[in-house]
Amino acid sequence: MSTNYDVRYASSPKVVKQYDTQQLREEFLINNLMEVGKINLTYTHYDRYIAGSAVPVNPLTLNTIDPLKAKYFLERRELGIINVGGRGTVEADGKVYKLGFKDALYIGSGTKEVVFKSDDATNPAKYYINSAPAHTSYPTKQVSKAEANKLELGSLETANHRTVNQMIIGGIVTTCQLQMGMTELKTGSVWNTMPAHVHDRRMEVYFYLDIPENQAVCHFMGEPQETRHIWMDNHQAVISPPWSIHSGSGTSNYTFIWGMAGENLDYADMDVCKITDLR
Repeated sequence: MSTNYDVRYASSPKVVKQYDTQQLREEFLINNLMEVGKINLTYTHYDRYIAGSAVPVNPLTLNTIDPLKAKYFLERRELGIINVGGRGTVEADGKVYKLGFKDALYIGSGTKEVVFKSDDATNPAKYYINSAPAHTSYPTKQVSKAEANKLELGSLETANHRTVNQMIIGGIVTTCQLQMGMTELKTGSVWNTMPAHVHDRRMEVYFYLDIPENQAVCHFMGEPQETRHIWMDNHQAVISPPWSIHSGSGTSNYTFIWGMAGENLDYADMDVCKITDLR
C-alpha cells in the first residue's frame, strides 16, 4: 500500500494575520491522522518536518514520498514514533521493536525498511510519526514511557499542572535535530505551555490525544501580539511556525505529544512571553 502525503508551504506572519478561520485550518491543522489501514503524512516546509500516522491492520511499510527525492524514506532523514493505540511492533531493517501504549521509538538515518504492525487487528496500534532531515546516522533506540525524563510543571491553582515526559531528547537518545515528548495534564488542569513562548530556532508540531468524547482543545498560535486560535479534536495535530506561540486550553484535561526540529537541540532555548503581554 502506498504512503499518502500532502505538502504545506511556509507562511509569513504578516500574511497569516489576514487568514480567516478556514485558511488557518487549511494551512496549519492536520486532521487526517489515525485512519485505519493507512499511512498518512504531512510534509511541511518549516524545517522540512514531517508529521503523520500509521494504523496497521495488516503490515504497513513506510515508503518514500516524492518531495524527498530519495530511494527510501530514511535515506537522509531520522524518525520518531510514539504508539497511542494497542500493542504493536515496528520492524527497522528486520529488527523488531515491541511498543506498548505511549512507548516511543527513534529510528536513525540510513534505515532502509520500516514496517508497522499491530498485535491485534481489532485493537490496532496507532503510531504517531515525526521525521526531520538528518546529517548522519545515529543508533535506533526504544524508549518506554517509564524511561522518559519527567518534569513536573505548573500548578492546579493556575490550571496548568502537568507532567512533561521527555522521550526522544538529548541525554536519552542521540539525534541530529529531532526531539519528541509527551505532556500529560492533571485532572482539573487545562492549560498547556503557559506562560507561552516562541523559539525562532525551532519549529514544532503538537498532536492532541486523550481528549474525552464531546470535549475539545483550543490551540493558540500566532505572534504574541497577534494571536489566533484553532479548535482541535482528539487525534488532530497542528503545525507551529518558529515565529508563533504554541499553547492550548481544553474543556477537560488531555495529553499532547510535542515534536520539534531546527537549529539546535537545547530544549530550554525559548523566548517566554508574559501572560499579560499576549494580545
